[in-house]
Amino acid sequence: MAYVEFFFRYFHVLAGIVWIGMLYYFNFVQTEYFKEAEASAKSDAMAKLAPRALWWFRWGAMLTFLTGAYLFQKVGGFAAPMPAIWVGALAGTFMFLNVWLVIWPNQQIVLGMKEGDGPAAAAKAGLASRTNTLLSGPMLLGMFGTAHSGISPSSMAVWIMIGVVVLLELNALFGKVGPM
Repeated sequence: MAYVEFFFRYFHVLAGIVWIGMLYYFNFVQTEYFKEAEASAKSDAMAKLAPRALWWFRWGAMLTFLTGAYLFQKVGGFAAPMPAIWVGALAGTFMFLNVWLVIWPNQQIVLGMKEGDGPAAAAKAGLASRTNTLLSGPMLLGMFGTAHSGISPSSMAVWIMIGVVVLLELNALFGKVGPM
């Protein structure tokens, strides 16, 4: 049984590195490049590079989520006496849902794979992607810091962190609030 858990943990971390690496690439490299690129270079990158990068991004998210759901259940889920993991799991779940339900459908419009309002789709995908970048910090701290956080399940800090994660997600879904 320990081998099965090791397998899931290994692929959870590996897929998470791919997912978050691609997230940071999109937000800190590709988006800025597209602002400065010549039209022909941007068109080529949107036709060839972006779809490939988005494939790794969304399937990295899927594998991370599925292996994480298994591991979360193994530690006891929300009954686990490690509240930092609750924050990480909530942030990771919102991030996963943003990838598949907001970013990917809107990027398909931006890339011309589906019909729709390109500028509006780009803005919606961009906001969800920036939200995921913000959520990646609490998610990573929740996942890696669980055993060392010293936060008790009844701590107000847990509820404040969960509240911040939920507010960031609501902003991603329902509009631009604040400097994002």
